[in-house]
Amino acid sequence: MRFVFRLLSLIALCIAVAAGVLDSIASVSASEVMVTPLGIAWLELSPDTLSVVSDTVQRDWGPNAWGFTIRWLLPLPAFSVFLALSLVLWMIGYKRRSPAGRFAA
Repeated sequence: MRFVFRLLSLIALCIAVAAGVLDSIASVSASEVMVTPLGIAWLELSPDTLSVVSDTVQRDWGPNAWGFTIRWLLPLPAFSVFLALSLVLWMIGYKRRSPAGRFAA
């Protein structure tokens, strides 16, 4: 199970790096700092899924949860959201090494 969380963490990290690289390329070409919010990146990538997720969240968790998501999560930069998701998934899949070594009881 830890392997699955570590793999998902790696995928989220790759997406965060790709989003950061795309933002930096856009910033250099425009000669100003440009950061793509998660909501705009999501709409550009797949506009249909945003409405599906909106309907699902409002139905299962209530309209307050979707309002919180729109106000807090979607305006954040896409790379930072995926970087935080990668960190959380990595922490879930982390196992501390035994101080006594492999053969400890």
